Amino acid sequence: MKKILLILILLFNFSPSVGTETNRIISGNESAKITIIVYESLTCSHCADFHKKVYPQLKKEYIDTGLAKIEFRHFPLDIAALNASKIAQCKNDQSLEILESLYLNQQIWIKGNTIEEINNNLRNFIKKEEFKVDFEKCLNNKEIEDFILNDRINGAKKFKVNATPTIIINNKKFENSLNYKNLKKSLEKLI
Repeated sequence: MKKILLILILLFNFSPSVGTETNRIISGNESAKITIIVYESLTCSHCADFHKKVYPQLKKEYIDTGLAKIEFRHFPLDIAALNASKIAQCKNDQSLEILESLYLNQQIWIKGNTIEEINNNLRNFIKKEEFKVDFEKCLNNKEIEDFILNDRINGAKKFKVNATPTIIINNKKFENSLNYKNLKKSLEKLI
């Protein structure tokens, strides 16, 4: 049985401990006609801008109306982003709320000259926002780390992601300048 599982993992490039869709940070109707995937890094200022300027309109017009769902996938550009992703991914019932808060308040927790300083700011921010997260446990969770790194690897392999944010609409890479107007044009064609 172990040999069969190993062969399946190798053949299909599956990782048994990560990658289940239930762990995705998703907003919207699971059965929506349009699936938007966003590869992003929590230390990326352009990603924070996406969450501040584009996502609210996208949510109002497409996600809240049931036309689209959005999946936030991890593409950490540095160790600080990886650690913040672990915290966001760790608490499934609050993941979207934590993710949004980290982007909207990026300049508060991202400060520091060392990873220790940034982690301390991140810890203090999470505590101040009263998210119920076991910070150290989440930071040291190998399964979550593998899940996040597999997001990055799969994004690079499947969609040639090499920058953040990168938008995928119904499995096709969005190549236009990322603003709401351009995104809306692409989405309207799919309705």
